[in-house]
Amino acid sequence: MNHPLKTLCYCPRCGSKQFEINGERSRHCSNCNLTYYANASASTAAIIINSKGEVLLTTRAFNPAKGMLDLPGGFVDMNETAEDAIIREVKEELNIDIKNPQYLFSLPNEYEFSGITVHTLDLFFLVKIDDDIAITANDDVASAQFFDLKHVNIENIGLNSIKKAITKLKI
Repeated sequence: MNHPLKTLCYCPRCGSKQFEINGERSRHCSNCNLTYYANASASTAAIIINSKGEVLLTTRAFNPAKGMLDLPGGFVDMNETAEDAIIREVKEELNIDIKNPQYLFSLPNEYEFSGITVHTLDLFFLVKIDDDIAITANDDVASAQFFDLKHVNIENIGLNSIKKAITKLKI
């Protein structure tokens, strides 16, 4: 995987090629004196539970990890709270309206996109839903179904932070 700082060769402010690696997390431009930091992007994931205690897992429609199991969620947009992001992402991916997502924990992750490794901080939220709610796979979700946590094979999950989250829930 390519670290994002290795692919940035020109200063985003002045366009200079004098944009040098400045430690593990930054590049510095000696032309305009900009120091650019590669920080983690915020991302959300919903742990949706029905009345039987089953967790809703989706199947990814696209890479990375196309065809693998996942939790619904996605990137937090600029000027958006994590709570607003998880509500929006669940609506986009499953066409359901959720209320009062409860923050549980966070995990770091690496997300390969367009040949660049995007470092993320994935924020996990608990969401309880009624059993009779209609779920429709949309956006980047191929399908969705509920699983008993005891029967989820971690190797069928595509992203490392999601594997760790499901493992954490199984304990």
